[in-house]
Amino acid sequence: MKTIGVLTSGGDAPGMNAAVRSVVRTAIALGMEVKGINRGYNGLIDDDIFDLDIRSVSDIIHRGGTVLYTARSPRFKTKEGVNLAVENCKKHGIEGIVVIGGDGSFRGAQELSLCGIPCVGIPGTIDNDIACTEYTIGFDTAMNTAMEMVDRLRDTSQSHDRCSVVEVMGRHAGYLALQCGIAVGATAILVPEVETKMDDVIDKIKKSQTTNKKHFIIIVAEGVGDVEGIAKIIEFATGIETRATILGHVQRGGRPTVRDRVYATRFGYAAVQLLNKGIGNRVVGMSHGHIKDYDIYEALNMKKPFDMEMFEVANITSI
Repeated sequence: MKTIGVLTSGGDAPGMNAAVRSVVRTAIALGMEVKGINRGYNGLIDDDIFDLDIRSVSDIIHRGGTVLYTARSPRFKTKEGVNLAVENCKKHGIEGIVVIGGDGSFRGAQELSLCGIPCVGIPGTIDNDIACTEYTIGFDTAMNTAMEMVDRLRDTSQSHDRCSVVEVMGRHAGYLALQCGIAVGATAILVPEVETKMDDVIDKIKKSQTTNKKHFIIIVAEGVGDVEGIAKIIEFATGIETRATILGHVQRGGRPTVRDRVYATRFGYAAVQLLNKGIGNRVVGMSHGHIKDYDIYEALNMKKPFDMEMFEVANITSI
């Protein structure tokens, strides 16, 4: 291939810029030209496409967010939108695209591949919920951000003998909540994958009170439900002053950690190597520390099991 494109799509994740940098510099090293595509698939439809060179990606490896911006694109789900995207690829001589994002982004990459524009997906989401890879770009940074915020809440909770119910991101997946909960020593962790009765949470708090514990942290994944309601139930049942806190989009921002920068760079390098061989309709991922690639259809149909052993570790060590 002589020219490839790169875009970021869906929710932003720390480390996306490191992946963009890796894609651009690897491609140029292999003699390719690179086109940046702004705002995901919307940029392909709207012809928001521009040249990238080595210096275009200088000093971005440490930055959160994405310099290519991102968006979700309902228009790309239509035949007309896909056709416009393909026409603009041909207009700019784009023969392949690296797509950085989550499952929804990969479905778009699959559609383009079927239309003759080979695509390779790079997993970028703070939820770490892509089944074909052990790790997704942004997960480590988001965990550390959430942990730091909860540590700060713990200080004030301890000062007032309170219970803090903290919502972290994870609408459909509890991986972020689980590992953050272990890291902060949460009394209970509520995730979409495991049904947890409020009576069990309250019993655990009361049991901990008998050991002279006076402040508590409850971590709740976004998809579980109403943290304000959970806080009211706990306060009514235990008599402990209970406050709800929603961390929200602060978890998406900030400088990516070493792990996110390194993995993003490795993923970007691997994706370009595939396109350089004329291989598309693939997703790169991490398996036992090694880079692997999968057919997009296969990747989208894989199921990621929730780590019940780690969940048990959290329960045992949180008394």
